[in-house]
Amino acid sequence: MPFENPPLPVSNKKPLDSIEEEPRFLDMVKMNFDNASKHTDMDAGLLEQIVTCNSVLRVSFPIRRDDGKIEVIRGYRAQHSHHCTPTKGGIRYAEAVDLQEVEALASLMTFKCAVVDVPFGGAKGGISIDPKKYSVHELEKITRRYAVELKKHGFLGPAVDVPAPDVGTGAREMAWIKDTYLHLYGMEDPFAEGCVTGKPKGHGGIDGRTEATGLGVAYATRHFLTKEDVCHKHNIVPGVAGKTVIVQGFGNVGYYAAKFFQEFGAKVVGIVEYNGSVYNSSGLDVEALKKHHLENHSLLGFPGVEREVDAASAASLMEEECDILVPAALERAINVTNAGRIKAKIIAEGANGPTTPRAEETLIANGTVVLPDMLMNAGGVSASYFEWLKNLQHVRFGRLNRRWEESTKRGFLEGLQAAGVDVSHVKHEMTDGASEKDIVYSGLEDTMCTGVDETLATAQAKGVSYRVAAFINSLTKIGQNYNVAGLTI
Repeated sequence: MPFENPPLPVSNKKPLDSIEEEPRFLDMVKMNFDNASKHTDMDAGLLEQIVTCNSVLRVSFPIRRDDGKIEVIRGYRAQHSHHCTPTKGGIRYAEAVDLQEVEALASLMTFKCAVVDVPFGGAKGGISIDPKKYSVHELEKITRRYAVELKKHGFLGPAVDVPAPDVGTGAREMAWIKDTYLHLYGMEDPFAEGCVTGKPKGHGGIDGRTEATGLGVAYATRHFLTKEDVCHKHNIVPGVAGKTVIVQGFGNVGYYAAKFFQEFGAKVVGIVEYNGSVYNSSGLDVEALKKHHLENHSLLGFPGVEREVDAASAASLMEEECDILVPAALERAINVTNAGRIKAKIIAEGANGPTTPRAEETLIANGTVVLPDMLMNAGGVSASYFEWLKNLQHVRFGRLNRRWEESTKRGFLEGLQAAGVDVSHVKHEMTDGASEKDIVYSGLEDTMCTGVDETLATAQAKGVSYRVAAFINSLTKIGQNYNVAGLTI
């Protein structure tokens, strides 16, 4: 059955008037799960096991702030599925963090890992703070105590649960967690360094992890656009070159997605941030704009733009006509209040849950392709998997074979030259061996492209949306794991 972007099964519900009436993120995940499960022949009990969150942790602990006052900090961690171990998922620092949110994000991590064949169960964690309101010293104390609480309750360890950065955290916080674990619990564990990923390169991190999520979005979208038959069904001209791109969110994911889309030949015409947006139909200089953003904490005032939009209307730039819209900020950015005005031909979801089910129904009805978050932003966990493998192996990727590759390439060129072939035009870089970044990029591209291919195949075979297809693939793989391994001891 050909894929024709059928509507989601929510159109019989009464109209919604505001984002507050939209389902919460956890409910969105469950709605998508239920929709996909109808297209499988899996046992109802097994489906219940797959969707249920296995373990949750809620902790409270005091810290003494720099001014001497004592404050109680609340932290959370959810391990959604143990069908594969360790579990894997980020840690976010945000005031809105609660148990419901981390459960939802943990469940999405389970499905995300499965859809791109990363052998982890899903997890997620967070601390309910605004990190901007705390000093570096205070954040270090909070992070290290949180790490102790996670380990104490069985929610941290290279074979148990492996966190990573998320909103409000980065390589610095991961280094603190690794150091805490290593010195308190990892003295006799040769794999202790793998207790967390997203670390600085000098502390067991991997070259290419920082940009992996945004790069994965660009890789997957570029690969989708190589599928001429699929593009023609959606009235899209194949190929990423020349495509216009608007990115919502200019943090890590949004910046790198914009950067690599530009490198792939697309034209980034708009960037949307919470406190202002900028647009230029001839294309924006992504690197220069990022420098301006870091220096001024705002996109506004960047020289040479055609149009600026202030904070009150910043999100309206998402409604500008473009080929590709990348929502790369927080949940429910595209909802019932703006979906009908979105003019992008492709939505490539860089954030988790940026499109509500009702909004997706509207987008599909209007002919917009929605490439789902669980596939599109899986680049981060894929690179984390590579980092974890590196930590277990205790060797940098490329260290054992890079020079051998170079000598082999040089030998081949010398053989051609001896045979009378002119090789003077061959660039020196073509004889280089693969660096760690080269290997990570190669593995990431293969992972994303394979995920896209499998999703398109299921969408074609089942006549469902790409989101439902990705969920079907994920559920099928998890179900096969349970069926082979068994359910109880």
